[in-house]
Amino acid sequence: MSNKTEKTQEAEKLLRPCVKALDEILGKTFEVFDDGFIRVVDYMGSDEAIVQAARVSYGKGTKKVSEDRGLIRYLLRHRHTTPFEMCEIKLHVRVPMDCWRQWIRHRTANVNEYSTRYSIAIDAAQRTPPTRWRKQAPGNKQGSKGFLDENTGRMLSEKEREIQDLSRQVYQDRLDVGVSREQARKDLPLATYTEAYWKIDLHNLLRFLSLRMDDRAQVEIREYARIIGYEIVSRWCPIVWEAFLDYEMERMNLSRLEIEVIGALGHGDKERATELAKQNGWLEHGEKGLKRNRERKELEEKLERLNLPIPWKE
Repeated sequence: MSNKTEKTQEAEKLLRPCVKALDEILGKTFEVFDDGFIRVVDYMGSDEAIVQAARVSYGKGTKKVSEDRGLIRYLLRHRHTTPFEMCEIKLHVRVPMDCWRQWIRHRTANVNEYSTRYSIAIDAAQRTPPTRWRKQAPGNKQGSKGFLDENTGRMLSEKEREIQDLSRQVYQDRLDVGVSREQARKDLPLATYTEAYWKIDLHNLLRFLSLRMDDRAQVEIREYARIIGYEIVSRWCPIVWEAFLDYEMERMNLSRLEIEVIGALGHGDKERATELAKQNGWLEHGEKGLKRNRERKELEEKLERLNLPIPWKE
């Protein structure tokens, strides 16, 4: 038998990639709200694994961190997704059911949830402090803005406590007289906590975070997403995290129409910029002035961020 044949029959000896910063928080509980939490159970891969996948013909990839950083930023910037799928992470989460309903819509993970058919429901429900009752946002049907006064909030929190305690007692009474668990649970509030193991690859996790860390996401799920991002992913794959913030969370998307308006402003031609906005239907007037227009509002926010004038407001 040739030396070459012998070598090919030998198992390649590999060491499991370890990320010291993430190993230090394995199993650590990050608290969310009054009784929720997130903790890392296990993970696979690292920044290095992404580079290795992208440069598979090079074996271990490059020897310089600066080159690895440049490649990762290039991959993320140009939406090369498969190298990021080489990394996976498994989280153990405790989350209110109404928040979990939004979470589970991301059908890109492996999930095993606590079952209230087999087990008694977790005896905890999220409660809202008197100062944290949010008002309905006037311009966003699915969002909130501002808070109710503390006196009103105190009354609402007390009512919340009463209904949660009553529903829990009714649930327990049903169990005590022999009602099946699968039926006894039906009137538990959506604020009841559930638990799950959630395993997801890094590419899909970044997609989840880009949507759920956004300021337009509901506050509750945003809190969970930000802990996953800033406390966990930042330790696990710091180069990816840096690129993600730069190219995803802090980026600015511009449509063709917005580019034309900004281009006109860049040449100091405010009249042309205003005319383009009119042609695009952004400056239609009603009895109370300019009609509400989402595209115009979004462009105005971008102009403010770029420290550019809003010509139709001058």
